[in-house]
Amino acid sequence: MNPEDIREKCKEDSVRIEGISKRFGKVQALDGINLVVEPNSVFALLGPNGSGKTTLVRILTTLLKADSGTAQVGGFDVVGMAQKVRSVIGLAGQYPAVDDTLTGRENLEIIGQLYHLGGKKSRARASELLEQFDLVDAASTRAKFYSGGMRRRLDLAATLIAKPLILFLDEPTTGLDPRSRLALWEVIASQAKDCNTVFLTTQYLEEADRLAHKIAIIDEGKIIREGTPGELKKCCGGESRISLTLYDRVNTQAAADALNSLAPGKILSSSETGTVSLPADGGSGLLSEVVRRMDSAGIVLADLSLKQPTLDDVFLAITGHTAEVSPAAGSKIAGEVR
Repeated sequence: MNPEDIREKCKEDSVRIEGISKRFGKVQALDGINLVVEPNSVFALLGPNGSGKTTLVRILTTLLKADSGTAQVGGFDVVGMAQKVRSVIGLAGQYPAVDDTLTGRENLEIIGQLYHLGGKKSRARASELLEQFDLVDAASTRAKFYSGGMRRRLDLAATLIAKPLILFLDEPTTGLDPRSRLALWEVIASQAKDCNTVFLTTQYLEEADRLAHKIAIIDEGKIIREGTPGELKKCCGGESRISLTLYDRVNTQAAADALNSLAPGKILSSSETGTVSLPADGGSGLLSEVVRRMDSAGIVLADLSLKQPTLDDVFLAITGHTAEVSPAAGSKIAGEVR
């Protein structure tokens, strides 16, 4: 099969995982994973440290063999057709794989050479990526002088040298400050347009929500929920609620009584904090009715807000803990199960 046929096949098939399991000693890193990632999409595998994300990426990118199950990437088996898999993928691991002794340009050019692009094409592609990743001014600076955000951008640029159809990003913004993380999100969203599929692992709920078309939640080696961000919020994140904070806590019960007919039996109130909340089944349109009733009752509001469910709510509702901490993370084998 020639390179063009390989790339055409890859456009039709993305990632398919059936019954993948992996154990490290007594630790079950992956436990019967089943996933299908559609072409032309950004897919996020969301989970805390120790949940098995990196182990799965290493299997999908031919760096590690599963104990059982099968996986196909771009329509090619990751074990039996590993070389073909490598020809259509790009991988950016958790830590930037750049050579500190080389300049930014030299790092990109040498990767191009390793992909057999040739000197002229490697130089042209390096210049193109330096421009896209806003690294032109630092192109002649050795990578050891780069900031964390710059190193991560250079690493991602190197991953894209050969224009892979399927791009794996393993926690690409881990360790970055909030400003660098936001900047890299913009880069990832932009570059995703040039790849057939982006497979992203992250422990940041906002990152998955911002970038992914579909999300799978993994915890302790098992996929426990899948769906679009909207679907997950709707089914597991609870309902949107209107929250009121009263100027005078004495009026808490009166406010709850005034709103009761809007959501019978579903009004939550606390005279201790002077807050009242109710389901926002009518969306933002219900806000005006809430304000009208408070005015009619002579109750002054200190604050009024409409809270939408978030992926934080989803993760907590499904797993019982936040995405940053896994109950079993401390028992994992360092460097293997992530």
